[in-house]
Amino acid sequence: MPELPEMENYRQRLGQHIINVPITGVTVNREKSINLETEAFTQALVGARVVFVERRAKHILFHLHDGRRLLLHLMLGGLLFYGTEEERPDRNTQVEITFGDHILYFMGLRLGYLHLLSVKEAEAAMGKLGPEPLDRRMTLERFTGMLKGRRGALKSLLVNQQFIAGIGNCYADEIAFEARLLPSALVQNLTQDSIARLYEAIRKVLTDATEIGGYMEMPFMNGDTVTGTYNDRCMVYDREGEPCLRGGGTVVKIELSGRKVFYCPDCQHEQ
Repeated sequence: MPELPEMENYRQRLGQHIINVPITGVTVNREKSINLETEAFTQALVGARVVFVERRAKHILFHLHDGRRLLLHLMLGGLLFYGTEEERPDRNTQVEITFGDHILYFMGLRLGYLHLLSVKEAEAAMGKLGPEPLDRRMTLERFTGMLKGRRGALKSLLVNQQFIAGIGNCYADEIAFEARLLPSALVQNLTQDSIARLYEAIRKVLTDATEIGGYMEMPFMNGDTVTGTYNDRCMVYDREGEPCLRGGGTVVKIELSGRKVFYCPDCQHEQ
């Protein structure tokens, strides 16, 4: 599932190409991916312009010139591609939005969605999300305060979108590795030193991953050499049985609260 770095990468690239370009066409191949009937959705968008692209957690909000919002959540397996009809990817598309001679293709929306909402509806949809981990107001002091009274496994807390927004399976494991903490470490037992390492790990991993385009499996457009380059930088995620890149251990995979977890038992600890 695309997480904060992937969606932030998309936000930056979308902002470079579609701002104030009139929407000239809409194709809906899967009506379940949208929240209106196809005709109403199409009529509402044709002629509209995107004036700002915002990311919130794992969502993208396309701000339209009339004040409405297009809310995108790619969920599991969703992808974006921007290009001409000739550059069209060899994949099924659920929604296509045309900006002149270029098309924004929405793919893999089996569980994902693209909803047209009012400002009030969009705010309600985002209302239960926790704070952004890279927000300048997310200080160590604030983060430490957020942990007070929390219990349970570290990974379960990191992927809790109401606690902190934008972290999923991959980056929770990468953050725990960077902090030298087991994903199963109990939050209520963390020392102040462990909390400080965790805080710095969150900022470092998410910042580094965003700068190199996240782990998406295909480029955003032809000529894009940034999107997806974090694929080869993962330290533990999806590396079961491979040597730890920090020491002599071997990366293992377990299941924790129904989620797969990757870690190195040699260099990650309870504290």
